[in-house]
Amino acid sequence: MIKMVRKLNIPAGLAIVWLMASALLAQEAGPREISLSLEEAIYRALKHNLNLVAEVYSTEKASENISVARESFLPSLGIGYGSTRIAKRSTSWIQSSGTFISSTQNYDAKLTQRLPIGGTLSVSLASYISDSNQRFQLYNPSYDTQLRFDFTQPLLRDFGPRVAKREIIVARQNYAISEAQLKNQVMETIYQVEEAYWNLVLARENLKVKQQSLQLARDQLAKTRKEIEVGQQASIEILNVQAAVSQREAEIVQAEASVRTAEDRLKVILNLASGTELATVHLIPSEKPEFKPVKVDLKEALQTALLKRPDLQIDNLTIESKRYDYDLARNQLLPQLDLNFSYWSPGVSGDILLYRDNNFLTGEVVGKIPGSLWDSFRDASRFLYNNWSVNFTLTIPLADFISRSKLALAQTELAEAQAKQKAREQQAMLEVSEAVNNIETLAKSVEAYRVAREYAEKLLEAETKKLAVGLTTNFFVLDAQEKLATARSAELKALIDYNLAQARLEKVLGTILENRKVSLGQVGQK
Repeated sequence: MIKMVRKLNIPAGLAIVWLMASALLAQEAGPREISLSLEEAIYRALKHNLNLVAEVYSTEKASENISVARESFLPSLGIGYGSTRIAKRSTSWIQSSGTFISSTQNYDAKLTQRLPIGGTLSVSLASYISDSNQRFQLYNPSYDTQLRFDFTQPLLRDFGPRVAKREIIVARQNYAISEAQLKNQVMETIYQVEEAYWNLVLARENLKVKQQSLQLARDQLAKTRKEIEVGQQASIEILNVQAAVSQREAEIVQAEASVRTAEDRLKVILNLASGTELATVHLIPSEKPEFKPVKVDLKEALQTALLKRPDLQIDNLTIESKRYDYDLARNQLLPQLDLNFSYWSPGVSGDILLYRDNNFLTGEVVGKIPGSLWDSFRDASRFLYNNWSVNFTLTIPLADFISRSKLALAQTELAEAQAKQKAREQQAMLEVSEAVNNIETLAKSVEAYRVAREYAEKLLEAETKKLAVGLTTNFFVLDAQEKLATARSAELKALIDYNLAQARLEKVLGTILENRKVSLGQVGQK
């Protein structure tokens, strides 16, 4: 019995542990609140926003393409080996009687280097070992070595470093464009965070205004009921108050939905949660909108935008790239004139055959003077025999020379890029002008809505006092409450819009990163 009790305790203990773990997991899986400042939200977006992470990978890929392009100028080494043996019936009096046997081996190594002016330079070393039973030979086996230098250089088409380094130049241009695109995406993301953050603040504060308005209506309903009970008001007066309470309760439902929508948008931008996890995280903005008047000089703002906007920088880089394509197309219309120069030094060695009476026609070998492969290497490296060749090759590309279609295409693409740049500059100037004007307009709106809210507060206070002495009705008090709620919401929205207008101005000027001291190195997390 004792043993059975011990066995039953084991699963019972596991069950208790499982229940405790489940309870802990349930607590962890429950809703959690995150208090978040605007700067914290921006920092998290820079690290975790999926669009930014993807853009960072694109920029890194463009950077790696530069390294790949540079690798084309690294030297290449080729090594080869071959061996051949031939055996057949003799068919000539020069060959050995019976069966003719010949064997050869070859070794070669070649080092090739592309030159930044478009040519190639190569150094090769090749050795051949030949051994046969052929008659009347002076060397057998024989060792032949050749040290060779080859230089090829285009003189017209494909000449010069701008053409020879085309892969590197294009890769650098693409990297610069990719970096500007990343900068543009970072600025757009920061603005999206600010917009989503302040919209969440607006939704939450608007909910508070609606809740205050509902509480005023409920207080008024309770007061009206007491006054009806003591006969101070007619029973019909409660209808207006009850209708107002019901209306404001419906407005609360809509305001709560707006809060959830604004919160979800910010969560997605920050990559905090997705799918069903959205409901388990609640964001609590810790900042309130402030009114900080700023003065912007339109002329100075236009100059700043032209210098710092990344989309304009992308257009400038694109024009530079298209201009390079145009220059390259012009180069390709030139004839292909190539200079080919070769210089080689041979070395020969082997076993020297000694014939009777020093006459090879006897065919009788009486001795050998041994040689080696090293002797042929030595002779080749001493440059005992000078051999060289120079030739020019001219090729005329008739198709390109006659049609010039590639040049026309490159010229059209360049003109298109220049036209797009001018159009984007005009759009940028319009956006800056609108942003500056919007700042000035919203600054006046904030002040106007502040005054309107103060008057609404005074109006409600006056109507409440009048109701207390019987000089007005619930209708006017409820109307004053509604006007106060509307005024508070309008003032809050004006403040939010003013803060967003400042963020919008930074975006159209291209100064968001500079003002917030953000570098591209801080962006993205693998």
